[in-house]
Amino acid sequence: MNHDLLNAALDAAAHGWHVFPLRPGTKRPALHGEQSCPRTGPCAGGHRKWEQRATTDPDRIRATWSHGPFNIGIATGPSRLLVVDLDVPKDKGSSDAPDGATVFGALCERAGHPVPTTYRTRTASGGTHLYFTAPDGIRLTNTAGTVGELVDTRAWGGYVVAAGSHTPAGSHEALCGPVAASLPGWLQSILQPAPRAPQAPSMALPGQSSRYADVALTVEARNVATAQPGARESTLFRAARALGRFVAWGDLPRHTVEQALQEAGETAGLSASECRSTLRSALNWSVIHNQQRRGNAA
Repeated sequence: MNHDLLNAALDAAAHGWHVFPLRPGTKRPALHGEQSCPRTGPCAGGHRKWEQRATTDPDRIRATWSHGPFNIGIATGPSRLLVVDLDVPKDKGSSDAPDGATVFGALCERAGHPVPTTYRTRTASGGTHLYFTAPDGIRLTNTAGTVGELVDTRAWGGYVVAAGSHTPAGSHEALCGPVAASLPGWLQSILQPAPRAPQAPSMALPGQSSRYADVALTVEARNVATAQPGARESTLFRAARALGRFVAWGDLPRHTVEQALQEAGETAGLSASECRSTLRSALNWSVIHNQQRRGNAA
């Protein structure tokens, strides 16, 4: 038994974070897969994945880590955590490539807030994990690039490697005391799924789709123009994601959406360059992910 790893797992669990074993020296789960599931023990009622088997039970943790020097995974969803992963460029030889911490810091500055003070760890690759307590009543999921380049998040469906774990690339180390601050509201507004804009029925009559789109454009532009400081950029981002589907479906010209939201963003107090940057990334994402028209949700 590696007592340092056991104690690190117990310490994480003591803070309410659900842990599970990772293969020694790696970031991969050590639990069996569905194909090799014995359907006994925890899986007697059906295969249970790592997210379901993660635990805060000290006895189960001691029993597990008595079998080997497992690294520690924290299942972020069950732990009510949202972890921001600030990565480093893959090409470390490029001195002018910004890292995730720089991108996130710039985003915080543009949102009018300092970089949040919260529990953070240094990853084996040299990146940083920022831990936040996820809000009640909202099921956030993993994102990749939604917040910014080299800025990913882990929530439901994801996990992070806990401090105290070791890989050939290095160790995961805690940089401060394990107190996770609440997820900032401005960051939550970026991570929440885009609100559903008025949807055109899949069997819309001629002209009906464009009327839905026109209403959506008016509503979203008004929301952006009246957004309060600290929420202006995230409101613009979500509006562009919501309207991008109408661009993808041919109901609204892209330049019309860009012009309306650009004017609304500047009215709210954003600079022209901030609006252009946000609109470009949000519309590109939405157009790519909404190639096929969907009918009304139930």
